[in-house]
Amino acid sequence: VQLQAYGGGLVQAGGSRRISCAASGFTFNRYTMAWFRQAPGKEREFVAVIRYNNHMIYEDSVKGRFTISRDNTKNTVYLQMSSLKPEDTAVYYCAASSTVILSQVRSDSAYAYWGQGTQVTVSS
Repeated sequence: VQLQAYGGGLVQAGGSRRISCAASGFTFNRYTMAWFRQAPGKEREFVAVIRYNNHMIYEDSVKGRFTISRDNTKNTVYLQMSSLKPEDTAVYYCAASSTVILSQVRSDSAYAYWGQGTQVTVSS
């Protein structure tokens, strides 16, 4: 199993960025895929999830600004980020699980597989 996150970089406040996570080694369309992030000095936090049935859930601070999507033909999950703020600066990680239940999707301990992370820096 491999998850490869990419697409991060430096963005000005108010700008947009799309990050991606390419998956391999498992049946992608059967897995729930999530994005988490970790800012310097802070714990890793949930950002968004898209379940195998395309049900999406967002953390409150990114609702209306971020959109999670998946392309099962490319085994890839995306996070389109708009109206970026300096507080969105973090390392963004993708995660995968075939067993996570709805009540646990915001918990990082529910995910068995993780990507290496991609840095997103938002300048003010």
